[in-house]
Order: sequence, then C-alpha cells, then structure tokens
Amino acid sequence: MLQNIYDYLLLGSLLSIWLVVLLNMVLVNAGFIAYLKYSRKQEKRVLETLPFVSILIPAHNEEKVIGMTVESMLNLNYDPEKYEIIVINDNSNDNSAEILKKIQEKNPHRNLTVINTDNITGGKGKSNALNIGLERSKGQLLAIYDADNTPEKNALYELVYEIENDSKAGAVIGKFRCRNKNRNLLTRFINLEGLYFQWMAQAGRWQLLKLCTIPGTNFIIRRSILNEIGGWDTKAITEDTEISFRIYRMGYHIRFCPYSASWEQEPETIPVWLKQRKRWVKGNYYVMIKNFKYLFDKDAGPVRFDILYFLAIYVFFFIGAVVSDLLFILGLGGFIETHIIGYSLLLWFMAYVLFVLSVLIAASIEKGELNVSNFFIVLLMYFTYCKLWTIVAVMGLISYMGDIFFKREVKWYKTERFD
Repeated sequence: MLQNIYDYLLLGSLLSIWLVVLLNMVLVNAGFIAYLKYSRKQEKRVLETLPFVSILIPAHNEEKVIGMTVESMLNLNYDPEKYEIIVINDNSNDNSAEILKKIQEKNPHRNLTVINTDNITGGKGKSNALNIGLERSKGQLLAIYDADNTPEKNALYELVYEIENDSKAGAVIGKFRCRNKNRNLLTRFINLEGLYFQWMAQAGRWQLLKLCTIPGTNFIIRRSILNEIGGWDTKAITEDTEISFRIYRMGYHIRFCPYSASWEQEPETIPVWLKQRKRWVKGNYYVMIKNFKYLFDKDAGPVRFDILYFLAIYVFFFIGAVVSDLLFILGLGGFIETHIIGYSLLLWFMAYVLFVLSVLIAASIEKGELNVSNFFIVLLMYFTYCKLWTIVAVMGLISYMGDIFFKREVKWYKTERFD
C-alpha cells in the first residue's frame, strides 16, 4: 500500500487535516450542548448595584464607522451615570476627530472622553492605544470594543452580570456577529466562520474545559488584573490572545456569555481580508512561541490546551493542507506517483463531511442562518475560503520569520473600513 515517501506524506497530511477537523467537530457539538443549556435558562439576571465601567474604544482613521459605534455606546441599557466612554483617536489623519467632537457637543452631560494622540504619543498599535485609555479611565471594570462595533443594548449589562457573579472570572467575553454579511460571497464566508470558530467553538471550549480566549472586542476585564500585569503587551499584534494566556496563568478564568452580542463590519475585499488575517496569524505565532514553555508545565492548567490547539491549527493543519495540495498538483502533472488514492479519498471525504456538518450545526443556533443558500455556501467554503486561509498561514509565517531574521519592527495593521 505505502510504496514510497509520497504515500507517507499524503497519508500524514490527510490525517493532520482530519484530526483538526474532528477536534473542531467535538468543540462545536459541545458548543451546541451549551447553547441548549443557555436557551433553557429563564432566571432573571438582575444586579442589585451596578459597578462603574469604563468602555475603551481604540480608533485609527475610523471616520466611516466611529460615529455609529459611539452612538450605540451612548444608547446601552446601562445607567448613564455608571459608565464612561473613552475613545482613543489614535494618530488619525481623517475626519474622526471632527465627528467625535460633534457627538460630544450633542451629548454634553454624558461621560464621553476623546483622547487625540499624535505620531509621538500614539500611532503604535492597538495595545498602546488601550494602555493610553487605561491610564485615563476610572472604572474597576473595563469593557473593550473595536471602532466598528455596534453592541446590542444589553451587551454591556450581560458582561457585567457575569463578571460580578463570578469572583474567579478575570474577564468575560460575548459574541460578535457580522453586520455586513450579505454584502458579497466573502462576507457570507466570514459570517459562517464567525458562527463556527467564534460562537460555537468558544462555547464548546467553555463547556468542556472552562476555557475561552478573548476575541478582541465585546469583552470586559478587571482593572486589578491589568494593573498587575502592566496593561497590554505592545509587542503583541494579537493583544487579545496574548492577554488571555496571562489571565489564565494568574489563576483566573475567562467566561463565555452568549447573551452579550455585538455587530461588527468585516472585510469586503480579498486584499483587506488577507492583510487582516495575516496580522492574526503573525500575532498568534508570537503568542504561541512566547508561551510554548508552558506546554510542559503541569501547573499551567488549561493554557496547555490552547497551546496545543494553536499548534494543531497553525502548524499541523496548515502543513497538512499545503503538503496535500502540493502532492495533488504534482500528481496531476505526472511528476510523482502515489498508490493510496482510495484511502486518501476516503480520509479527505470524511474530513469534508465533518467540516460541513460542523458549520451547519453552528449555523443552526442563529435564527435565519440555516438555510438553503448557506448550505451551498458551506459546501463551497471548504474548497475556497479554507484554501485562502492556507495561503494566509504561509504568508503570516514567512512574514513572522522575516521580522525575526531581519529584526524588523512589528507594525499593527488596521483593518480598512467600507461605506
């Protein structure tokens, strides 16, 4: 059966892909169980006293979305005297400052602060902007939202409720949804990806392991933790993932709250998507390598699972995807010969079926998402959108290694917005 090195490479690559897809299937099914539990809960979620919360919104050249974002923050179902909004307008050269000033003038009695930085004090990425906002904030709890987010009215209250009722929760995360999902095929893919990897996988990880990773927006964190760890790591371009690891190493956990939702704008073109995802990949390589030593630390707790998960996704899965695609192309061109076509097709088909089922299960928990259109999009997704992720993984790894080799300064790329 296995007659040459290409057979072993093909079988190994397909097993890598299959095992990662199976792992995500387990998480999604656990997430579905968690969803059933959440949907059955009928108790009143009432806080006798509301703590003061500081909402931080880092923004760089966000004139297309910042007005809608701040207006949604002003209309949250939370006592206006119990929260402040701090927008860090970080070295913007567009019309953001003027838009924010007009909103302040319309709402003179609200706790709305705008910090305008320049290229000396700011312009150094999201982590630096958040640290600037942290210094000016007053709340013992800090909620973080990206500049393109429009949270639902109860989003903040639900986050606060969870963290106030769990003294071991260092942070609580909500879910985020794609508000421009119907713009084109790419945004339809991203919408399903969010349901699959963010909503259901996070819920599944919490259900099985009491483990979540901060997604970067729509989350709340204790000020005491930020003070103890010195704020956000300015070298991390995925500051959300990096700080998640530090929270767990301090002995806290991160809760998942499905009742808190925020809607955000996703990339609408391939070039913008590639740049954003490449930043994610580079940032996650940084976090993975920074925390790799904890994989062998028996006291590291659930952090070890996340390190293994990152290794599975960013090493084994993508190496498997690249190798299998390369062998397929070489075999198609007649440059190599393999002898396990039947076995390889079976493994590939099993992985494909598991992937499709996982995404459809994730789509089923959101009203209107499990439909005929999305069914065919999921069938197409494996051969198109997932292959784009393979390209991004390779680009991100090459760029990350280049930064290390050439000692380049890592720059934070801000996702471009659309009208």
